[in-house]
Amino acid sequence: MKKYLLIFVLFFLLGCQKPIEQPTFTMETFPRVDGSTVTIPLSEAICAKLTGQTIEQVRPYILHTKTHSAYINLIDRKTDLIFVTYPSIDEFKYAADSGVEMEIVPIVSEAFVFLTHKNNPVESLTLKQIQEIYTGKITNWKEVGGPDLPIIAYQRPVNSGSQTGFLDLVMKGLTPMNPPTEWVMAGMGDLIEAVANYQNQPDSIGYSYYYFVVDMWGNENVRLMKVDNVYPSNSTITSKQYPITTNYYAVFRKSEPADSNVRKVVNWILSDAGQKLAEDFGYVKVR
Repeated sequence: MKKYLLIFVLFFLLGCQKPIEQPTFTMETFPRVDGSTVTIPLSEAICAKLTGQTIEQVRPYILHTKTHSAYINLIDRKTDLIFVTYPSIDEFKYAADSGVEMEIVPIVSEAFVFLTHKNNPVESLTLKQIQEIYTGKITNWKEVGGPDLPIIAYQRPVNSGSQTGFLDLVMKGLTPMNPPTEWVMAGMGDLIEAVANYQNQPDSIGYSYYYFVVDMWGNENVRLMKVDNVYPSNSTITSKQYPITTNYYAVFRKSEPADSNVRKVVNWILSDAGQKLAEDFGYVKVR
C-alpha cells in the first residue's frame, strides 16, 4: 500500500510542476556550442528557436567540429555546451587529467544501426552474429544464410562517435578485428557510400546512427538491417524493442552555475516544447 501511495505522490508532484519557460537569448548570450555531425540540425533548431531567428540566420554560428574535437574543446574551455554521443575512455581520461568533471544529460533517443547493400538477401542478423563478424569469427555471408561472398566489414576511426558507440553498445568488451586500412572510413557518409558502392557483389556491412542514415544521408542503395529480427524505426527505438538503443547527450562542465545559460538551454530541451522541437526535426524524443 505504501508503494502505491508513494507512486501517487510522485505523479501528483510531477503534475503540479510548473511548465519550463522558454528562455530567450541573443546570438551574443547564447552559449558557445559544438558537437557531432548528427546533432547539427538539432543544434541549429534549438539556437533558432531560443534566439527568435531562422535556421538560415543561425547556421553560420553553429559550427560542430565532430564528436572527439567537441569533447576536447569543452574540456579545454573553448566551448560551453556540446551535443554528442557518450564519451569514450580517452575522452573521460582527458577530462580527468584536465581537472574537468562533465555533466552528461540524455536529450534525445537514438539507435545504433547496421546497413548493407539493398541487394544483399540477408535481412536480419543477431547481435551475436554481428559480434562474430566483427571479431573475425564469421567471414562469409553464407555462414548467416547469404551468398558465398567474403564479408567486408567496415569500421570507423578510434574516438569517432560511431566507433565509440560500436565498442560500447555492440562489442561490449570484445575486441574487434584489425581491419585493412581501406575498411576504415573517415566519415559516416564515407561509410554509407562505401556500402552503397555495388561492385558486382553485395558483400559489405557497416554501421552508423539511425538519424544520420535516415534523415541526413539517405542513399537508395543502402538498406538498414534487422537486429534480432527487429527493424529500427521511431516506434521500435522509443519502445526499446530494437535492441541497440542509446541517446544523444548535452554535455557541459559540471561547474556551470545553477542559473547559467547552459543549464537553461538544457532544461528547456528536456521540456515538452523542447522534445517536440526535436521530434519536428526527425529525432526521437527521450521521454
